[in-house]
Amino acid sequence: MIIKAARERVFKLTKTLKNPIDLISHIPFRIAIVSNLLALNRDWKIRNLCNLEPREIRVFINIGSYMPIKAADIAYQARLDSYTVSRAVKKLLSLELIEISADKDHKNIKNLVLNAEGAKLYNKLAPALEARSNELESVLSAAEKSQFYAIINKLEDQAEKILAEQAIALIELGNEPPADQKEIIRWYRKGLKE
Repeated sequence: MIIKAARERVFKLTKTLKNPIDLISHIPFRIAIVSNLLALNRDWKIRNLCNLEPREIRVFINIGSYMPIKAADIAYQARLDSYTVSRAVKKLLSLELIEISADKDHKNIKNLVLNAEGAKLYNKLAPALEARSNELESVLSAAEKSQFYAIINKLEDQAEKILAEQAIALIELGNEPPADQKEIIRWYRKGLKE
């Protein structure tokens, strides 16, 4: 049973349209609400620590947490399109928070790393992000937290599968996919191999 919030008493489904969507019981909508509430630029503590946009913070945190890392791997890990990652990387480079380093084994591969200034910022941001996460998770028991991660993994995999299969079907009909759809297909196929 879905526990519905007080807003259900306030927002009644319309009788004007046939089969309106009950957004209170609509998983994508509810996830979007939580995502909107957790947007990094809405968190005043985070905004006071850095002058970065949410996209730049996500890429920056990925670099700090997984460096050395390729931009393509950030896109895959965070499910961001390559254009978004590229714009964030350009901004982080211009702010002199990151550097590009050659891969030890493959000279043509470029990795992203934090420089000294970036490491200082990461060391301020990481504890604030961890505290934020701990505070959010405090409403869950250990069992609920484990169950949440199992459920969110299933939803992520299913969302990726739906998008990839839709894109593949449209390509098979002769459509030319935009870059973001090509990436979704690549991520989906990569996940199948893992």
